[in-house]
Amino acid sequence: MTDDKELRTRRRAVWRAAERSLWRRPTDQTIGERLAGLTAGVGEVSDPGAFPDWYGDGVVEELERRVAGLLGLPAAAFFPTGTMAQQVALRCWAERTGSRTVALHPMAHPELHERGAFGAVSGLRTVHPTTEPRLPTADEVRDFEEPFGALMLELPLRDAGFVLPSWEELAAVTEAARERDAVVHFDGARLWECPPHFGRPLHEIAALADSVYVSFYKSLGGLSGAALAGPESLVAEARAWRHRYGGLLFQQFPAALAALVGLERELPKLPSYTAAAKVVAAAMADAFRESPAPWFRVHPGIPHTHQFLVWLPYPSEVLMAASLAQSEETGTTLFHFWSEESRVPGISASEVTVAEAGLEWTAEDVKEAVAEFMTRVVREDAAHEAG
Repeated sequence: MTDDKELRTRRRAVWRAAERSLWRRPTDQTIGERLAGLTAGVGEVSDPGAFPDWYGDGVVEELERRVAGLLGLPAAAFFPTGTMAQQVALRCWAERTGSRTVALHPMAHPELHERGAFGAVSGLRTVHPTTEPRLPTADEVRDFEEPFGALMLELPLRDAGFVLPSWEELAAVTEAARERDAVVHFDGARLWECPPHFGRPLHEIAALADSVYVSFYKSLGGLSGAALAGPESLVAEARAWRHRYGGLLFQQFPAALAALVGLERELPKLPSYTAAAKVVAAAMADAFRESPAPWFRVHPGIPHTHQFLVWLPYPSEVLMAASLAQSEETGTTLFHFWSEESRVPGISASEVTVAEAGLEWTAEDVKEAVAEFMTRVVREDAAHEAG
């Protein structure tokens, strides 16, 4: 554990010191820096002279109204975590539909990253209309052999490569669910990033669903927290369950203010990040083709959001060592983390995020960085094989 902590500390120090990066992670900032940034933004989004919230009033209510307005939905409730928000939402829908079965993708966040919370905590059962690395089609939903009360769609589907369907496909799949008398819930942790791909504003996207969850830290750089938006009756019931689940905190103003700052500052920039990600992904693909890598994949080839995946046929420890050495020795951070691809032995994957820091990069900058990175990979791989 000590070695892991020391390694995390070293990585943060290296990434903070890098002169160039595609993305500056909020978690690499110090407590003082985060507090200073929050204090500097408060005046843009709220009254600094107002009193802090008390069990969800004040600035928390401001945030809830803002989210409901952006999504074009009647009401919204703030939650400390998205895990809790979605558990509550689908529990409430189960009472209304009479079915505790939720259809979702096996790569969706609740299935991979929440320790079976749907079943263990809320008594929900999950089924999978498809196992393909994409969201289900209308036919797969319409023809699925088991009944379900709710269809949950993660937009974008992160673990498949931050992928999205087309607008026509999304509209068709929601209609197919309703043909089966099922409600539609959007796991919109990153919904803020979706308008450029769909060519539709947030409220039109949200209108396809019966309820929507959004996160405040994944795209917006907030401290924590989430919101559940939907019909007033659903949100009112969700507030009651939020209390029962332990989510009605005494004060939440730092998280609420950080969310409002993110909506004010980061939300308008997300389309530019997506445009930059397309340039970066194309340049990476060109550079890997000219590199000694025996195989690679940049997915999606044209990113749907400002995030995408890169796969390379090397052990994760080799790629991590090369990435960290590049950051430390050249001042350029191209990749942060690599992990073994569980479905394909010998392949490792990295999530690439392009945000404000990445807007400065040209295609040539990316190609040069990839070439330099691959030189290090070849050297590290040879040492790994020898050792």
